[in-house]
Amino acid sequence: MAIAKAERLMNLALCLLGTRRPLSKRELRSSIEAYLEAFGPGNGGGAGAGAALRSGAMAAGGDESFNRMFERDKEDLRELGLIIETVDMVDGDTGYLARRDSNRLPAITLDAEEAAALGLAAKVWQQARLAGAASGALQKLRAAGMPLADADPYESPGALEPRIAAHEAAFEPLMLAARDRRPVVFDYRKANAARPEQRQVEPWTLEFCRGHWYLAGWDRDRGAERVFRLSRITGKVRSRAAAFTAPVPDHVTVRETVESWAGENATATARIKLRAGHGYPLRAKALATHALTDGWDELEVPYGHGLDAWLVEFGPDVIVLEPAELRADVIDRLRAVAKG
Repeated sequence: MAIAKAERLMNLALCLLGTRRPLSKRELRSSIEAYLEAFGPGNGGGAGAGAALRSGAMAAGGDESFNRMFERDKEDLRELGLIIETVDMVDGDTGYLARRDSNRLPAITLDAEEAAALGLAAKVWQQARLAGAASGALQKLRAAGMPLADADPYESPGALEPRIAAHEAAFEPLMLAARDRRPVVFDYRKANAARPEQRQVEPWTLEFCRGHWYLAGWDRDRGAERVFRLSRITGKVRSRAAAFTAPVPDHVTVRETVESWAGENATATARIKLRAGHGYPLRAKALATHALTDGWDELEVPYGHGLDAWLVEFGPDVIVLEPAELRADVIDRLRAVAKG
């Protein structure tokens, strides 16, 4: 929402909430600065008959534009939850007001576990762009008397605290686009590609998995669901003012897709050499491990679609022994990265 529109809606809401009697469109038009600057005071401002005749044609166009904007603003406020009453006034005009008792939110009550969950969720975002919003939300809840103590039941001195880092520049525009259901365009470099290519995506959801942020959405060019790792998005994410062309599923399996890339659902196995003291995620998935004498270990790991892309991330600390096709895929990916 543009800042000017947000300010105009806020002023209209405050005007409707602050009045003790219904206000007509003409009164609202002359009371709200945004309306006054855009359309003037309108008819009924005390001008003589001659002035009214001279400005009649100009006023008609301004009145129509104002009426359209006012109706849109009124509906936007109602969609945001403001209850606006319409009243027939004595002079036959229509008046508007928003009674405070009708628009007062019910008291918020949280038990100890719910308060602790909110506090924990806010701490998760302390390293992300949402840190300010999370902190502000907690402050408002504390001001309302919520039991959000600084030391919650699940926290102890020196305890590990959850953190979700969201340093990728693409995170915030993608999060907003997914929230607002707006398609996006960005350049994306696949692990085995030397150069990025443009992708047109309808973003569905963002999920943090295996230390990386992933976007799931509908790839318009390929006509299918795709998952993108944010760290491989290059350049700016550009949003488009258009509607989605594909339905958004009720459940998006981002984690399952990422895990399938890493061989989670594999039935075959692969043998690799892993430098001693490195590659702990691989060691955690290993079916068998044998220590070698040259500073390397031999591991047997599940082999499935996408294992080559995962192995490439470990760089020179991994050597594929077999199967031959996995070794060739890893070498091709490394060569593509070296060229890029």
